[in-house]
Amino acid sequence: MATSTNKTAAFGVKSNPQVYDKTPLYPEKLTMCCALWASGIIGPYFFKNDEDHNVSVNGDRYTAMITSFFIPELNNHDVQELWFQQDGATCHTARTTIDLLKDTFGDRLISRFGPVNWPPRSCD
Repeated sequence: MATSTNKTAAFGVKSNPQVYDKTPLYPEKLTMCCALWASGIIGPYFFKNDEDHNVSVNGDRYTAMITSFFIPELNNHDVQELWFQQDGATCHTARTTIDLLKDTFGDRLISRFGPVNWPPRSCD
């Protein structure tokens, strides 16, 4: 007997069909972010919750990462006139994210809904 739930497959053990061995149906996924420029890399940053489990990225988590990790790391480097570029992913274009990035980078933001619009079908 095999049944599947959200992200776990449960298989009845032949010796006792009331006992289930829970096995993940899909491998755990990981979301990581880093920033690149000519002088180096900032990151990596792994998106995890308070229990140290991997989580997907939404606007709130992305904004928190920029506020608590990226901007402090950026301030540790002597970077002048930095342009910030990101694609049109939903977490990147959340209103709170765009407002934070506009406040931080001003007109030097390349993003969907930013001062400089992300070019459609961009290979970057």
